[in-house]
Amino acid sequence: MVLGKLGSSISNALKKLVGAGTIDAKLIRELKNDLMKALLEADVKLEIAIEVSERVEKRALKEELPPGIPRQKHVIKIVHDELVKILGGKAQKLKITPGKLSVLLFVGIQGSGKTTVVGKLGSWLSKRGMKPALVCTDTDRPGAYEQLKQLGDQTNVPVYGNPKEKSSLKLARDGILEFQKSHEVILVDTAGRHKEETAMLKEMARIAKQIKPDEIVLVLDGTLGQQAYDQALAFAAATEIGSIIVTKLDGSAKGGGALSACAATHAPIKYIGVGEKIGDLERFDPTGFVGRLLNMGDLESLIESVKAAQIEPDEEMAKAFLTGKFTLRDMYTQMQNIGKMGSMSKILSFLPGFSTGLPAGLEDTSEENMKKFMCMMESMTADELDNPTVIKSTRLQRIARGSGTDAKDVKQLLNQFNQMKKMMKGMKKGLGRRGGKMPNMADLAAMQQGGAKGPKVTRGKKR
Repeated sequence: MVLGKLGSSISNALKKLVGAGTIDAKLIRELKNDLMKALLEADVKLEIAIEVSERVEKRALKEELPPGIPRQKHVIKIVHDELVKILGGKAQKLKITPGKLSVLLFVGIQGSGKTTVVGKLGSWLSKRGMKPALVCTDTDRPGAYEQLKQLGDQTNVPVYGNPKEKSSLKLARDGILEFQKSHEVILVDTAGRHKEETAMLKEMARIAKQIKPDEIVLVLDGTLGQQAYDQALAFAAATEIGSIIVTKLDGSAKGGGALSACAATHAPIKYIGVGEKIGDLERFDPTGFVGRLLNMGDLESLIESVKAAQIEPDEEMAKAFLTGKFTLRDMYTQMQNIGKMGSMSKILSFLPGFSTGLPAGLEDTSEENMKKFMCMMESMTADELDNPTVIKSTRLQRIARGSGTDAKDVKQLLNQFNQMKKMMKGMKKGLGRRGGKMPNMADLAAMQQGGAKGPKVTRGKKR
């Protein structure tokens, strides 16, 4: 997951509290030092790391315990709350009014992933029932319009641009005129700037003044770490920044620095980029994000992802999930839904206890392997899908031939199935132990199963 190392370091520090008989000042000081070290390793500014660590120590030693709450849980909540605070507090939405035209202007430095973010956000809005359109005003970078057009075509979001036009201002005006009567949200992409390029920053300010966007969105590269603070301040001085999107957080150890630095500018972070695919954009909720960091899960974000993937609840499959009556047919349906939502590791990161990585035995659920597994299941009979224990030697060979794989691959699938079944039997118990609110039946159905149909099965007897 994003900032997985930071999450693991903080979780390991908190485990010392859980295993301790009593929590004294010495243990709290040790937690303070571990927390500061973890934050600094994630490139959080020294001043912020010291401030957070000292606040945690002060509150843990001086606050009175709420009635019925063990001290261990109270200290963990203090750590959670202080981390949420440095990441901006409450989640905030873009300034988009349903039924009314909204214009968003995107700015940022070269190489920040701004154009890609515009395409991703267009897809994100479209999946949620809105009618977005994209406008390219970048006259400096060769291929800028072609890149945005390609992103729009992937998700059926229209794009306006003219590679021959040299005026960014004219492109912005014409693009808005093109879409203002037919679309709800217009996303305007601009040329990349640098905080030292005074002329280009002034041009950006002129575009903003002319088209009067509902919100100006600053896109920043997460690999910048705490240097993102200077970039954000420079853009904020040139024009009014309404929100920030931080990109490339999936592969950066400096993401903590970028997130905390942006939050320090008081411009809210509203989305984060967590991968290269068109769907790898997430709404940024500091509470849910910290919940995942501390291995507490983020069920609200998971349910939102399920809705965006248009996965319908299925009561019967939910019951199967809760009781452990799990078949290969159910596994096939799960893999279909996982394909709509991302990867297995991404989905499990939303659940308490799984934020730090895939459980043992589920390492083979990559996108490529899942496609291969689904192909094998499509070569099975109805009896084999509903009762995998009947799959022995001759059946293994037949399934392998029918799917173009080897018998050892079919055995790998069956091993994966048994691991998933075992994990699901313990999931309800695990969620209950952690004291979190169990999602209702419909939510569990949506999270784990959905309404997709099972694989087409081979009719007939065993050969």
